[in-house]
Amino acid sequence: MLEDSRDPLHRAAAAVYAEAAEVAGNVFTTNFVLDEAITLLFRRRPFEEVARFTRGLLTSPFIEIEEITPARFRRAFDMRLAFRDKPGISFTDLTTMIVAQDLKLTDILSGDRHFIQAGLGFRLLP
Repeated sequence: MLEDSRDPLHRAAAAVYAEAAEVAGNVFTTNFVLDEAITLLFRRRPFEEVARFTRGLLTSPFIEIEEITPARFRRAFDMRLAFRDKPGISFTDLTTMIVAQDLKLTDILSGDRHFIQAGLGFRLLP
């Protein structure tokens, strides 16, 4: 949504990101989210555009990349089992929820309604 200008939420997401990025360390993502995003972008967009965008993400002083450690992975799996009635929630989303809980974050920059359906107190931005 942030890099793909064709995404309907692009403009709103870019505004939220720009505001958050005014302070270093204010934007968090995970290695799992980046894996999904980079894979999708390389399928959809020109190679050099995605390479430039990804380099920028990886070197940005405004973005903290949280690792999905083995302990976080296990907790996400436990959450997967607990959300038996919500099979549409991706494992990547579950790992992101674990990280957000660890960091005491409630605001999630995503168009993915699963963060609301989880009932864990997350608020979607934009």
